[in-house]
Amino acid sequence: MSLPDQRFETLLAEEGAALARVAASYVGDPARAEDLFQEICLAIWQALPRFRGDSSLRTFVFRIAHNRGLAAVARRRTGGASLEEADTLVDGAPTPEVEAQGRQQRQRLAAAVRRLPLPQRQVLTLALEGLAQRQIGEVLGVTEGNVAVRLTRARKALKKLLGENGENPR
Repeated sequence: MSLPDQRFETLLAEEGAALARVAASYVGDPARAEDLFQEICLAIWQALPRFRGDSSLRTFVFRIAHNRGLAAVARRRTGGASLEEADTLVDGAPTPEVEAQGRQQRQRLAAAVRRLPLPQRQVLTLALEGLAQRQIGEVLGVTEGNVAVRLTRARKALKKLLGENGENPR
């Protein structure tokens, strides 16, 4: 295996799950999310040789994922496809009841996040993946202050959306 291939494999091992979650935040259907994830991986593999180190590798990778996600949203809008509920991974809870409850909560959260305006959805998804506000700003091409405003608005809107369904948002 060549050095670039090893670098890609290491990167995918470290960030693959996060990239899959980012893909799922742009498209709700699990099959389309998997397709978008594969598209993101291909784009990263193609772009890695051009990485100059102007930002962290993680920021570079999430920027690629963001751009591919935006392209998927644009394709979906022009294609007229509807959003569908996302299936999420089982959390490994000890009982099927707890697993079902956790899965239902994650599906509700994912559906609520997808109902947010795209700018709020983007910052919230990247923040949930552990990126700092500065890094989110680099990924999205906005200021750190704009990221903070979007995050505040996204959290407020998310609480409202979750509260609409009769549950107490935290």
